[in-house]
Amino acid sequence: MTTILGCIADDFTGATDLAGLLARSGVKVSLRIGVPSEPPKDTAAFEVIALKSRTAPVGEAVAETLAALDWLKAAGAQRFFWKYCSTFDSTPEGNIGPVSEALMEALGADQTIYCPAFPENGRSIFMGNLFVGEHPLSESPMKNHPLTPMTDSNLMRLLEPQVKQPVGLANRLTVAKGAIALKDRLEALKAEGVAHVVVDAVSNDDLGVIAEACQDMSLMTGGSAVAMPLPQLYKDAGLFPSEAQTADKPSLAGTAIILSGSCSAMTRAQVQAYKDTGAPSLQLDALELAENGPQAALDWLAAQDLTEAPLVYASAEPEKVKEVQAKLGVAEAGELVEDTLAKCALAARDQGARRFVVAGGETSGAVTKALGTDRLIIGAEIAPGVPWTYCNSEGHDIALTLKSGNFGNETFFATALSKLEE
Repeated sequence: MTTILGCIADDFTGATDLAGLLARSGVKVSLRIGVPSEPPKDTAAFEVIALKSRTAPVGEAVAETLAALDWLKAAGAQRFFWKYCSTFDSTPEGNIGPVSEALMEALGADQTIYCPAFPENGRSIFMGNLFVGEHPLSESPMKNHPLTPMTDSNLMRLLEPQVKQPVGLANRLTVAKGAIALKDRLEALKAEGVAHVVVDAVSNDDLGVIAEACQDMSLMTGGSAVAMPLPQLYKDAGLFPSEAQTADKPSLAGTAIILSGSCSAMTRAQVQAYKDTGAPSLQLDALELAENGPQAALDWLAAQDLTEAPLVYASAEPEKVKEVQAKLGVAEAGELVEDTLAKCALAARDQGARRFVVAGGETSGAVTKALGTDRLIIGAEIAPGVPWTYCNSEGHDIALTLKSGNFGNETFFATALSKLEE
């Protein structure tokens, strides 16, 4: 099938988040892990390419994104969506702005929007300021993010150092007037030479207005939620048949493992809640891994009954994370944990695990690459923006869920496993 919308995500959990929301439409969604090495074939109406570029060097992130764009163009896509985190994770150097401008140049687009709002998960934008629940971004736990600490809540101020062209705002008062008013505001800003427009949204109704106003843009950017209304708008426009194509769920053994590398406040709560159920668990220590390697963790895992879904985690309080980073360096500490969790995923698969719950964007990237899967078919949603996916790893059908650190409620791990039984 010709691809209607080509999507590029800057990390693996973000890609499954976006794919899961698009799949709410009932249309089959295909998620590719990395830029495919083969020309497009057996494509879906919605194709999502998952990159691991959120914290990559700017030049590398831009090059990889443009390669993904070329593949999606070859698949027939004429509209594109650049997906980044709903907490706008980036630094003054990038990567959100530089990637957006590179995509705009490649597509000949003179304007795009930025809308990381996700009201179902407590992300809203008002007067250009991003809120996490009732707290400004800079007062949320994101201020302690180990790689992209967010110390400013104003999206225009965050974006301006990253781009070369002017930044503007379409505020909530405009969005509340409807799609025509928003289109008029965008046109007025374009006439002033404003290429990058932050758009306010505090509810799903706002997202519907924004999607309607911007559906014909060659490039939209944002969190996953602003893309959620697009399938119905494309159906209404007659861009593809209305009949739903659904994903087939494979038959899987009840063996499972949970791997958590995220240190977000929500993931820490999820880890504790799962441990409180009495499930077997092992906490990784980056300093010990640096000294002795991962063998002790692999030995522990080898002794576990995978029908009990053991948990291996590196999630820790911000103070502990900073202490480890000070001794090992930010990059080395992260790589040690990711590499160990990836090795645990491979060992668990070889022991018979067929269900994998993974928490954290960087961890999800490492685990998915280790498992050697290059395409995921999107299944049932566990929580807003977090679906189960189905794929193949070395000849084994497996189910895999990749959870962004802050998504889901405290019982997410147990809920995910029970959801797969429904």
